[in-house]
Amino acid sequence: MPFEKFSSDALAVFDRVIVYYHIKDDINQKEVNEYKKNDVRHLLHKKCWIDTVQWHLEDIIRIPSISDKRGMKIKRLIDVSNQKRTDTVEAIDQWFLSYFKDYTPLKNAILNTESPAWAIDRLSILSLRIYHMEEETKREQATLEHQLRCKKKLEVLLCQRDELSTAIDQLLFRIRKGEVLFRPFRQMKMYNDKSLNPALYSKS
Repeated sequence: MPFEKFSSDALAVFDRVIVYYHIKDDINQKEVNEYKKNDVRHLLHKKCWIDTVQWHLEDIIRIPSISDKRGMKIKRLIDVSNQKRTDTVEAIDQWFLSYFKDYTPLKNAILNTESPAWAIDRLSILSLRIYHMEEETKREQATLEHQLRCKKKLEVLLCQRDELSTAIDQLLFRIRKGEVLFRPFRQMKMYNDKSLNPALYSKS
C-alpha cells in the first residue's frame, strides 16, 4: 500500500465496506474481509466494518418506541463495539509503529496532536457520514427543502474529507522524513475493565 496515496487507498477500502454492508443492511451480518492479515487494509476494513455496524446500532437505540429490554441490549452491543473500535485503531497504530521502526526522527522533530490511526478513525466515520448524507439528498419522501439543506451539508463533508485526507498523507510523509515523532496514542479505556471500573469491582 503506497504511502504517497495512503488516504485514497484507505477511502477505497471504506467505500467498499459501506456499500457491501448496505446490500443487506443488517447489523447481524458477518464481516467478509478478503485482505491478508499482514496487510494494513485488513485492519482498515475491520475498522470501517465496526463503524458501519455501530452507526446503525446508534440509529436503532434512538427509536422513541424502543423497549427498555431492546434498548439495553443495543446499548450493550454499542459498548462492545466501542471497545473493538478502540482496539482496532490501536492495532493500526501498532502497524505504523512497526512500519516506521527504522525511521530516525530529526533532533527538532515535533509531536502531532493525534496519531495517524486516530486521524484515520475520523476518516472512516466521515466516509459513513458522507454516504448517509448523500442518501438524504435523494430521499423521495423528504421535502425539497430538506434535500437542498442536506446537499449543502454534503458539500461541507466532502471538503472536510479532502482536507483530512491531505492532512493524513502529509503527516505520514513528515514522519517518514523525521520531522514528526511517531507516538501511538493509547486510550486506556477503563469502563469495560473489571479491575478499573468501580461499579464493577465493588460488586465482585
